[in-house]
Amino acid sequence: MTEFLSDRINLLPQSATLAMNKQSQLLKAQGYDVCDLSIGEPNFPTPLYIQQAAKEAIDSGSYFTYSPVAGYLDLRAAITKKLAKENNIICTPEQIVVSTGAKQSLSNLFLCLLNPGDEVIVYTPYWVSYASIVQLAGGKPIFLKGSKENNYEPTSEQLEQAITNKTKAIIFSSPSNPTGSVLSKSSLMAIAEVLERHKHVLVVADEIYEHINFTDDFTSIGSIASIQDRVVTINGFSKSYAMTGWRVGYLAAPLWIAKACEKIQGQLTSGTCSISQRAALAAFDVDMQVIAEMRAIYKRRRDLAIKGISNLPGVTCNIPLGAFYLFPDISYYFGYTDGEQAIRTAEDFCMYILKEAKVTLVDGAAFGEPNCIRLSYATSDEVIQEAMERMQKALQKLSPSR
Repeated sequence: MTEFLSDRINLLPQSATLAMNKQSQLLKAQGYDVCDLSIGEPNFPTPLYIQQAAKEAIDSGSYFTYSPVAGYLDLRAAITKKLAKENNIICTPEQIVVSTGAKQSLSNLFLCLLNPGDEVIVYTPYWVSYASIVQLAGGKPIFLKGSKENNYEPTSEQLEQAITNKTKAIIFSSPSNPTGSVLSKSSLMAIAEVLERHKHVLVVADEIYEHINFTDDFTSIGSIASIQDRVVTINGFSKSYAMTGWRVGYLAAPLWIAKACEKIQGQLTSGTCSISQRAALAAFDVDMQVIAEMRAIYKRRRDLAIKGISNLPGVTCNIPLGAFYLFPDISYYFGYTDGEQAIRTAEDFCMYILKEAKVTLVDGAAFGEPNCIRLSYATSDEVIQEAMERMQKALQKLSPSR
């Protein structure tokens, strides 16, 4: 009966990360011991102070009605203070729209911005949903691929050449999902210099992983004065505060964009869950030492995962500077087989590892790089160690096809 469905949904790919996580859950339900490295979700509990704020909001009886479409004013005010203090982004509460996760913030934005045929330059490798969201909004993603040798960061010359009169925006994540790369201040300044010559192009900066950052500094492109009136900053509470299930994200944008996003959100979902918003407000009162401790654990896990990857013959990987992913190149195994299953693509590699080692990974093609896979180290040290040992044993069973 798919002929009754719209072309929009029939052409939409399923999220590769969620698909592999579903496979993991199915295998676990069948009794298999699965090492799940597919999903980008902190394995820490939400800090207790945030949990308590949600309980207090419920007990107060004051937050059982519809919330304001753009979010509670005190939460939006707190976000502006955070942006000013931590990111040097100056805005007003009216320029903030709180949504049901950063994914909705992005969807609102592109539904407001794009007409059919408008182009969005997507720094590649990219988070799986960027291209789909742009296409759902009627736009055309233009993929700008960086080299592994340059930590997958496209050059300013590449950006200059990619811009056309149809370009509406560029989008990137820093720290990056899936590569873990962090754009330096000099790299962001180079982007700004290009866009100073192209006044019709907006910047969409996804900074959801900003606090999971192993460098000494972090710069927001929205702080660069020459283009700050054309920057939309996307952020949220899921990653930094281990609040994935609470579903609270936000965008900070020029007022005309924020008003448009509020308008479309009013038609699609209205305001975000009231209790989740009260919990999000409390997140700004959490001792930053808690965040620092989680970051230190992620760094330790990164190093453990990198050590494991180094024991896999033929696999190469950049050293991520943030987020909680590795993005290794596994193309060495294309053309290998265990006698039953031939590996021709990264998807084949993932399915072989799933079958043979009961480890879930994600095909890099979903992120725009078909020679790679993505694995998440947002899990325990024990799971990482076990997964790497299983993968090593499984790869030893492979040999080149004759």
